[in-house]
Amino acid sequence: MEVVKIRLQAQMHSLADPLDTPRYRNAGHAVYTIIREEGVSALYRGISLTALRQATNQGVNFTAYQELKSLAHRLQPDTQVLPSWQHMGIGLISGAMGPFSNAPIDTIKTRLQRSSFGPDDKSSAVSKIMSIARDMWRQEGVKSFYRGITPRVLRVAPGQAVVFAVYERVRVVVEKVTNSGDFEYSE
Repeated sequence: MEVVKIRLQAQMHSLADPLDTPRYRNAGHAVYTIIREEGVSALYRGISLTALRQATNQGVNFTAYQELKSLAHRLQPDTQVLPSWQHMGIGLISGAMGPFSNAPIDTIKTRLQRSSFGPDDKSSAVSKIMSIARDMWRQEGVKSFYRGITPRVLRVAPGQAVVFAVYERVRVVVEKVTNSGDFEYSE
């Protein structure tokens, strides 16, 4: 569905021109058109880059969160449990670090998924990726690899702030319940 989302977002459609019709009317029509014109495999274009993006994002995000949380505890040795606002701040920072770490991967993935290689194109995925990266570097420079980073960070970081604050609160409650003996786990 990532390919469908990217294609729907990327299509140019002017609301000012009533005769201008979009290429894809909706998600279902996009799936049908992509399969008809490019084959089923086109729906999976960029899946390895999507997986790599997610892996690097989560790795950086959770590592940064744990390291910043440890730092906060070292700076406040008398504090057993950090307040929620600190968890939110740490989550916000770590949530921003993920997109910064994988922006080049995400930008290349988006351009690959936006492209419409036909079913006759026999280029390997690696050669397509390298071609896109090379063109970006030559035509637009290093800044092209970070295009769109601001809205992405503004979307991801606040969500991670909330997720980590809720996670820490729920974790404390679960630990209290399991340590009090009111909860038994059996296999």
